Amino acid sequence: MLKIDIKYGVLIVFLVCFTAMGYCEELRSMKQTNLKTTETNPSPRTRLNFNKDWKFFLGDAANANAIVFDDTKWRRLNLPHDWSIEGKFDEKNPAKPEGGGLPTGIGWYRKEFIAPVNFKDRMITIEFDGVYKNSEVWLNGHLLGKRPFGYISFSYELNQYLRPGKNIISVKVDNSAQPDSRWYTGSGIYRNVWLKSTAKLAIEQWGVKIVATASKDQNIASVKVNTTIINKSSGTQPFILVNSIYDSHGKLILHGRPFIINSNHPSVNSESTLNFKNPDLWSIESPTQYKLVSKVFQNNKLIDQQETLFGIRYFNFDAKTGFSLNGKSLKIKGVCLHHDLGALGAAVNSRAMERQLEILKEMGCNAIRTAHNPPAPEFLDLCDKMGFLVMDESFDVWKKKKVSHDYHVNFPEWHRRDLADMVKRDFNHPSIILWSIGNEIREQFDSTGIALTKELVKIVKDIDQSRPVLAALTETNAAKNFIYQAGALDIYGLNYNHKLYKDFPLNYPNEKFIGTETTSALATRGYYDTADSIRRWPKDGKTKFKEGNASWAASSYDNVSAYWGSTHEETLKEAKKYDHVSGIFVWTGFDYLGEPLPYAWPARSSYFGIIDLAGFPKDSYYLYQSEWTNKPVLHLLPHWNWPVNGLFTGRQEKVIDVWAYYNNADEVELYLNGKSLGKRSKQGDDLHVLWQVNYEPGTLKAISRKNGKEVLVKEVKTAGKPAKIQLVADRKNIKANGTDLSFVTVKITDEADNIVPYADNLVQFKIEGEGFIAGVDNGFQASLEPFKANHRKAYHGLALAIIQAKEKAGIIKLTATADGLKESEIIIKVEK
Repeated sequence: MLKIDIKYGVLIVFLVCFTAMGYCEELRSMKQTNLKTTETNPSPRTRLNFNKDWKFFLGDAANANAIVFDDTKWRRLNLPHDWSIEGKFDEKNPAKPEGGGLPTGIGWYRKEFIAPVNFKDRMITIEFDGVYKNSEVWLNGHLLGKRPFGYISFSYELNQYLRPGKNIISVKVDNSAQPDSRWYTGSGIYRNVWLKSTAKLAIEQWGVKIVATASKDQNIASVKVNTTIINKSSGTQPFILVNSIYDSHGKLILHGRPFIINSNHPSVNSESTLNFKNPDLWSIESPTQYKLVSKVFQNNKLIDQQETLFGIRYFNFDAKTGFSLNGKSLKIKGVCLHHDLGALGAAVNSRAMERQLEILKEMGCNAIRTAHNPPAPEFLDLCDKMGFLVMDESFDVWKKKKVSHDYHVNFPEWHRRDLADMVKRDFNHPSIILWSIGNEIREQFDSTGIALTKELVKIVKDIDQSRPVLAALTETNAAKNFIYQAGALDIYGLNYNHKLYKDFPLNYPNEKFIGTETTSALATRGYYDTADSIRRWPKDGKTKFKEGNASWAASSYDNVSAYWGSTHEETLKEAKKYDHVSGIFVWTGFDYLGEPLPYAWPARSSYFGIIDLAGFPKDSYYLYQSEWTNKPVLHLLPHWNWPVNGLFTGRQEKVIDVWAYYNNADEVELYLNGKSLGKRSKQGDDLHVLWQVNYEPGTLKAISRKNGKEVLVKEVKTAGKPAKIQLVADRKNIKANGTDLSFVTVKITDEADNIVPYADNLVQFKIEGEGFIAGVDNGFQASLEPFKANHRKAYHGLALAIIQAKEKAGIIKLTATADGLKESEIIIKVEK
């Protein structure tokens, strides 16, 4: 890298000449413009979506990288694409139930495209946001490169092999070596692809780095900008770099002074600081973003322009008082998320990710841990926009493996580049407050962990010194934890072990602390059984699991967890007690494909989620909502239809435990068929109240009160027989862009519109108009029904149909039918 170095006389001459050529007019015009006009003005760089019209073949195909190759019988599709989610569940699939029980293998993609007319005078680059995994990319039969890591973004320059007219991009994806993960990964070009065109002198990919902070009195914003310009042309190239800042309304805030640079080097680095008064700070309540517009001029011509969103905020982790954002104490209320999107698999869809975050936001969640790898860029964009804090995580393994074909195979050769690329790509996201270099890494347990930890932390710090670095640790003995012994981590991140929270300041004096992974409670939505004590399924890591039930379900009463974890309440009680606990990341926000512990086949997805795979909240959702939000909450469980399949679930015949989660009230009174069963108030550190009720059909009604005044009323009624279908769309108006989604909840109800909690009717879907069914689900962890279908059995009265728009405006009509039930239909508008 070259710092700006130019003799004063040359600088003055160049500036005078440039001004005479009209640069001042450019400055005047920029002062008059706003954000909207800068977005609509023609840009000297283009970055086009490259997802459409690919051809795909599942299997290996000899010579499929060649220019001349017969792919006429290959399937046509648009990216992003996950071929695994399209397959059939099978215990014998090499990924095993831990990997979701879906097929993997090898796949090929080919795309024909026309080269830009002026490509010889430009830099043409193809950018992949993520390919799972072991991708090899060819242009016109020439290998551009390989990238093993399935979660990283990468790019290739095309100019060397690009030719006028038609060109062929070929991509081989090899996910055949299995098992390669402890969860479902997906297979294919599952994230977006872009084709970029710039001048030969242009801002480098991820070449703008912004560190934006505010003074403690919040009156002055300091925006430090580091810009890297690459020069692919020959000879000395004088140019001018100008940075401008616009607010969220498109108003020009300030225009930086021009940097005049004269270089014949391939890479030039420029640094500057822009200050302005009274900034709007980025926060979880008000995630305000600014836009930096970087322009490169040469010979009085705009040759490159890049726009970068950023937020202004400052934060701190303290060993005694925990986390603060913009000077205000804030408990991190986080969840861990894998990258799959349920029935959509790993294929990236912005609306599906947005829906997940909306559901979590409503619960009171304010932070996400990207478990255990870099997420899609669009996910971080949403976190910036919606006000989520993020722990951005790099690896699940280093050199020591967890399964036979995981990242340990590639770590020695690729970890430096993969980690650096993650930090460079994600640098400007205001949502990111933590970099994680690994999860439960096995090098904790031997001395090799010391050197590797120091190396990885240095890689991050060489790029970004504005954020702390941690690892998610499990070894609780400091003397035996070699990652901790490296002394390189900024914060102690502990997985599980909630009983150690209290004495952490004694055992680790002056260390900052956060629960990087907690809980691992097990639950199935709508399934209930009581117990006199909390159960650990399995009870340890050696004993074969023999408990459970023939329904492959776990109780939603929050009385079951994995042996290494806790119930939701056990950890939540400890986290809220102590100021030194910066916060927690619950395992997990949503159920995810794979890792169906404790059950064996046919279980194929996890039981850990607060929300099931279809996006339907389990009962614990309302526990967090009552603790993490100020909105009034009153939630009753279980349902009131007993027996189910001829069975009661109480300790005694016909005795049912009734729980209530509530807040903003002093007490809750429960009624059965109009008769009071008594008032209950939370005592000590209780997080719910309980009645043991002799079952009789009818209506359970709960009333929460504060100072004797009614706050909320909730009822749970005994439902009659399944009678009809109700369809409820999360959005009835969607965009005609080929990717937008409407999530339609399918309810099986009685004649009085009560959901029937035992209903498992097979629902058939018919769709007409400008959309198609992208996936179906019901949230049950052991369902082996396909996700890509026009039918789905309800589970505990609910199912889901995911409707995807085409690219033409119009309407979509979805009709749902089931034997013996009244059919239902819903209209969704598709708008340009």
